Amino acid sequence: MTDSPIKTRTEGGILEVRIDRPKANAVDLATSRIMGNVFEGFRDDPKLRVAIITGTGEKFFCPGWDLKAAADGDAVDGDYGVGGFGGLQELPNLNKPVIAAVNGICCGGGLEIAISADIIVAAEHATFALPEIRSGTVADAASIKMPKRIPYHIAMEMLLTGRWLDAEEANRWGFVNEIVSADRLMERAWGIAKLIESGPPLVYAAIKEVVREAENMQFQDALANITGRKFATVDALYSSEDQLEGAKAFAEKREPVWKGK
Repeated sequence: MTDSPIKTRTEGGILEVRIDRPKANAVDLATSRIMGNVFEGFRDDPKLRVAIITGTGEKFFCPGWDLKAAADGDAVDGDYGVGGFGGLQELPNLNKPVIAAVNGICCGGGLEIAISADIIVAAEHATFALPEIRSGTVADAASIKMPKRIPYHIAMEMLLTGRWLDAEEANRWGFVNEIVSADRLMERAWGIAKLIESGPPLVYAAIKEVVREAENMQFQDALANITGRKFATVDALYSSEDQLEGAKAFAEKREPVWKGK
């Protein structure tokens, strides 16, 4: 896959996915479909536990939709692939953690990809924006997600004006977890990934499903679904060897050995 716009590598249970489309890492329909296939494979591979999404170089993480491709005929409402735009936003049952390592400009659909991750680490020079207003279109996923992630008025300012935020402000509003120097970005992202890789995969799956499904539920209804084992991942966890292993390891004062079953 040396000519692919998406580069991947694995180490243990960690998958790194890198957008590699010079000059700006913009995503066209074909690239989005490849990303969907990659993340679908990640979801379905029991050996893989956590993924990192980043971009090639230090200037661009991803500016989102490839407007040059659109001008050449790529339809904005075309086939983005199994996971929707960028492979992450609409991929069903993605119950594994994803880390975004933002290495530069992150705007438009690129920001929508980043906020589809569970943890965002940014290089100190990274910048963020939703500039769709300037190209006469709507930041669809961001219009749904951003007012729920950060203060409403900040989200609306970004959507209505397209103004840019630096990494420090993005961190202050809470949609970036951590800022590091550019030369430490991937080291830090991999460090977090290795920490997660060492943890209980069935618990991560349950957390992901509960958070996703409970978003539009009343608290008591969501809690009843957990205690009643109505979420598939929760039911699997409560019936698992790992659930018993966690208790045994605590009682025996040792580190647990997670099997994912």
